[in-house]
Amino acid sequence: MKWALSGALLLALASLTACVADPPASLPEREIVTLDSLGIAVNADENRPVSFTNKRSAFFYTQTHRNDHPEHAWFRGLNIAKKRVFSDLAISLDGVPLDYGRAKVDVFPDRLVRTWDDGVSATLRLLDYLDLLEIELSGSHGPVEISISGDGVMRIGDSPGLYTTMEMPDHRIVTGGSGSLHYVLVIEQGTDAATALEQAMASASDSRQQDRLSGLVNGVRYVNTSDHRLTRALRWLNITMDQLVTRQNGDGIYAGLPWFNEYWGRDSFIALPGALLVTGEFETARAVLTAFAQFQDMDPDSKFYGRVPNIVQPDALNFHTTDGTPRFAMALNDYIRYSGDRDLARELYPNIKASIDGALKNWTDDNGYLTHEDNETWMDARRAGDLVPYSPRGSRANDIQALWLGQLQAGIEAAAAMEDRTSVERWVATADQLKSAFQRDFLSSDRVQLADRLDAADQADFSLRPNQLYAMDLVDDPLRSAAAIRSAWENLVYPWGVASLDQDNPMFHPYHLAWDRYHKDQAYHNGTIWLWNNGIAMQRMIEMGQVEPAWLLFQAMNDQVLDSGVVGGLAENMDAYPLPGEDWPRLTGTYLQAWSNSEQLRIWYQYFLGVRPDAGSVTLAPRLPARLGEVDFSVRVGAGVLRGVYRQKGESGVYRWDVAGLGTMGVIDLPGLVLQKVPLEPLQRLTLETGESGSFYRVTDQAGAEVRSGTLKPDARRAAMERSIHELFEGVRFARPRDPASHPVMQQEFER
Repeated sequence: MKWALSGALLLALASLTACVADPPASLPEREIVTLDSLGIAVNADENRPVSFTNKRSAFFYTQTHRNDHPEHAWFRGLNIAKKRVFSDLAISLDGVPLDYGRAKVDVFPDRLVRTWDDGVSATLRLLDYLDLLEIELSGSHGPVEISISGDGVMRIGDSPGLYTTMEMPDHRIVTGGSGSLHYVLVIEQGTDAATALEQAMASASDSRQQDRLSGLVNGVRYVNTSDHRLTRALRWLNITMDQLVTRQNGDGIYAGLPWFNEYWGRDSFIALPGALLVTGEFETARAVLTAFAQFQDMDPDSKFYGRVPNIVQPDALNFHTTDGTPRFAMALNDYIRYSGDRDLARELYPNIKASIDGALKNWTDDNGYLTHEDNETWMDARRAGDLVPYSPRGSRANDIQALWLGQLQAGIEAAAAMEDRTSVERWVATADQLKSAFQRDFLSSDRVQLADRLDAADQADFSLRPNQLYAMDLVDDPLRSAAAIRSAWENLVYPWGVASLDQDNPMFHPYHLAWDRYHKDQAYHNGTIWLWNNGIAMQRMIEMGQVEPAWLLFQAMNDQVLDSGVVGGLAENMDAYPLPGEDWPRLTGTYLQAWSNSEQLRIWYQYFLGVRPDAGSVTLAPRLPARLGEVDFSVRVGAGVLRGVYRQKGESGVYRWDVAGLGTMGVIDLPGLVLQKVPLEPLQRLTLETGESGSFYRVTDQAGAEVRSGTLKPDARRAAMERSIHELFEGVRFARPRDPASHPVMQQEFER
C-alpha cells in the first residue's frame, strides 16, 4: 500500500512538470535544492546548539564550540531511548586533541563540520535508523584516536575501542575505523564487535539518508520565495521538524529535545497537522494515529475510558490529561480532510465513539462542559512534593471547551458517515448545549476578554491567557471575537512571541529562569513565552484581515531559525522580557520543540498560502503580506499534488494552481468577495487575477485551452463586516515590556 501511494505520488509530481503546455503561462523551472546550499555558519560567540536524531530512538546533541548551556549541557553527546550513552567525544591527531572552540563551524541538515586553520576538518553524522556516529577527517596526518567519556563510561580491558556505559549496562560502545572514516557504534552485549562495526560501516556508505533529506526540500515539500531568508528558514523547519518524527515505539513525534524524547498525546496531535499533513507525510500520520489508538483506554469501567495516553514512553503509559483525546479526534478528522482516507475513519470510528462516550459518562457536567482536574490542561506544571498546580485551571477551562466542541464535531461527521444516527443526535444536542452555556458563562458584558475557566464553585476566572484564542469558535459575534483578539494581541503578544499570562496579573513572571526569585516551574505558564501559541495568534489575526502584524511575528520566528537557538529549529520557550541591557529575550525550555516548529509550518501553508484541503475540495485563500512578491510551492492533497505559484505587487496579484493526480473542487476565498467554487480535473490549471478592476478566474487544460472562466462577485455583507473589523484593529500594536521590578514576583526571594 505504501509503495502504491508513493508510485502515484511520483506520477503526480512528474505530471506537474509537464502540466499545461502553453509557453507564455508556463510555470518557472524549479531549482534542485542541495543539502550543501543550506549550510549555516556559526561562530564561537554564537556557540549554537546542534542536534540530530537517527529517526528511531537516538539523538546527538552538542554546541558548536563549547558545551556550556545551563539547561542542556548535561545532555551533550549521544542519548538513546531516554538514556545517556556518553557525553564527550574527543578526536586526537598525533596525541593532541582537536580544540572545538577554535574551529570554524558549518551546520548542514545531515552533518556538523568543524574546520581548523591548518586545514584539518572533522565532519560528524548520525546515521538513519542506526545507533552509529560517523566521523570523517580530512587534511589530517599521523595516527587518529577517537575516544568517548562521560558519567559511567568505562573502557573495557586494554582495548582502546570498546566501552561499557552505566546507563545501558546490557550494551557496549565500539569505536573504530580506518583512513578518513571513523565510527562510534552502540551494540547489544554479546554481539561480536568487529562484525557489527564492519556491517555498520557498510551501512554508513549508503546514500539513502542524503536522498531522504533532499526529498524534504524538493518534490512535494518544495518551496521557494522572493525572500531568500524566508525560503531558507522554511526549508530548515521542514528538516528539523522531520528529526522529531521517529520510530522509537512505533511511529510517533518526539515532544521535544532534550527532555521529551518520547511521544505525548497532546503534543503529537497539536503537532500532527504542521508536522505531517501540510508536509504530505500522510502514511506516517496514519501510523501515528493508529499507534495511539492502540494505547487508548477501552475499558468501559475505567475512569479514563476513551482517553488516549498523554505520555507514551518505551515502558509506560500516562492518561492524566484532558486535551490529548479531543486533539486525537480532531487530528484524525484533519488527516481525512488532507488524505481522503475513509478506510481509517471506519477503522477508528469505535475509538472516536469511545472517546466521546467516555467523556460523557465520566467527565461532563449538567451544562455539557468537559470537566477536568486543575493540572489536566497544557498548563500542567505542579509544585514538587505536594503537587499543587502553579496554574490551576480546573474544572472547565475555555480551551478545553473549544477542543470538546471540536471533538464532538469530528464525532458527528464520523457518525454520520457510519449512519450512526443515534450518536449524531446525542452529540449534536451536547454540542448545542455546550455552545449555549459557553455564551452565558464565559462572556461578560463589562469585559473584553473571555473567562479563562470556571472553577469548581462555578466562579469565572477572567485571567487573560492565550487559551482564549483557541476558544473563539465558541463565540458567535465576529465583532466580539475581534475585540477579544485585539485585547489578547496587545496584552500577550510581544514581537518575539505569546506570553502565557498578561502583565497586569500579580502572578506574571517576566523571566522563565530567575532562580534567585522563584522556581522556574512557577513561571512556566505564568508569563513565560510559549512559541507554539504564536500559531493560533497569527491564525486569528489573519482571519481578522490583519496579515501584516501576523507576518512580523512570523518573520521573527524565521529569524530565530536562522540566527539563534538550535540551528534550523524553534525552541519551546522564551523569557517574556529581555534581560536588562539586552534587546531580545533569551530562549529557554527544550531547544527543539515539535509544536513550535509544526505550528510555524501550519500557519505558512494553511493561512499565508491559504491552502486548506477538505476531502474532495480545497480552499484557496492566499493572504500574503505586501512585502512578499513571489512564492512557488507544492502540497500533497489526497492522492495528488497541488502546485501553486503566487506573484503579487501592491494591490494586484496573479495566483496559479496546477493539479496533478486528483480532481477536486477549488474554493476561492478572497476578502470582500463571495466564495467561488471551481471544479478542477487532473492536469488543469486555475489562474486567479486580482486588481483594481476586479478579480477574475480562468481554468485551462493541459493544452492551454480555456475550460471555464468567471468573475468573483462582491459580497456586500462580508465586506461591511470586514471594514468594521479593520476599523476595530486600527493602530493595533504588540505588547510592550514594563519595568521588571514592578512585578510582585520579582520582590520575593527563593533558595534553590
